[in-house]
Amino acid sequence: MKFLALAVLLATTPAAFAQTYPVKPPRLLVGFVPGGGVDQTARIVANKLGEIWGQTVTVENRVGAGGTLAGDVAAKAPADGYTLILCNIGSHGIAPSLYKKLPYDGIKDVTHISLVGTTPNVMVVNPSVPATTVAEFIAHVKANPGKLSYGSSGVGTSTHLGVELLKSMTGMQIVHVPYKGGAQSAADLIGGQVQLSITNLPEQVNFIKSGRTRALAVSTPKRSPQFPDVPTLAEAGVPGYEVTVWYGICAPAGLPAALTAKINADLVKAVASPDMSKRLSDVGVEAASSTPEQFAAFATAEIAKWAKVVKEAGVTAD
Repeated sequence: MKFLALAVLLATTPAAFAQTYPVKPPRLLVGFVPGGGVDQTARIVANKLGEIWGQTVTVENRVGAGGTLAGDVAAKAPADGYTLILCNIGSHGIAPSLYKKLPYDGIKDVTHISLVGTTPNVMVVNPSVPATTVAEFIAHVKANPGKLSYGSSGVGTSTHLGVELLKSMTGMQIVHVPYKGGAQSAADLIGGQVQLSITNLPEQVNFIKSGRTRALAVSTPKRSPQFPDVPTLAEAGVPGYEVTVWYGICAPAGLPAALTAKINADLVKAVASPDMSKRLSDVGVEAASSTPEQFAAFATAEIAKWAKVVKEAGVTAD
């Protein structure tokens, strides 16, 4: 009996649990509608983890409040590895400084597991806009103050604050139209209901290549390998402008260390695989991984960075 009891005890230790994980399909929460950059990245990650784990990883879109609804659901879920979230610059970098009553703490309520990729935001306009460069667009907006509009994937996202940052650096006046996700914003940009978007590159790759939108610049310090002829905003006449969009996998706070290490190792393996790296590259995301400690430190620094931007832009959300 003593040996049986010992065997049961060993079988239920966190390390043993991590070795057998997952024994059922995990869910990966996404805070935005299907089709946008966050969603595309999540589905690529989910498919590869499903291959590694032999379990379907179900992508669950919990849309609302700039991605923070999904963040809240994740923060309140059991820390058992079966609820993960595609955390990102908006929900876990910008939101902690933007929302007065954010229902979760971007650090304390989160287990940071690993980065999975980074991407530029790309400044795109409807082809009817009489501008082929950033300088021409800024001049066009200044000649028509308050008459043009830009779409974002929601209040407080990088696609919102990225334009607000540009406005503060250039003095242009353009009206914000928030949507529930990047796919909806892109549809209205193509339709001409809004004239500008500075949005995640993955959701724009096909539109740029087909001529349905016109790329003027990217937000990162370096040009995108996907569009090497498109300058950075700094190169295009806005020195000092820089926004790097990031995606990572997080879990509720309190995830056992052994399980965190297990999922991290599998994510690092997935990100390093040539097929996943190519799939990410095809949609404009540069594959990247990290240790849990590196990711937590990175996220903490991002929160501090965006707190300053939010304050200077004077943007708040309820």
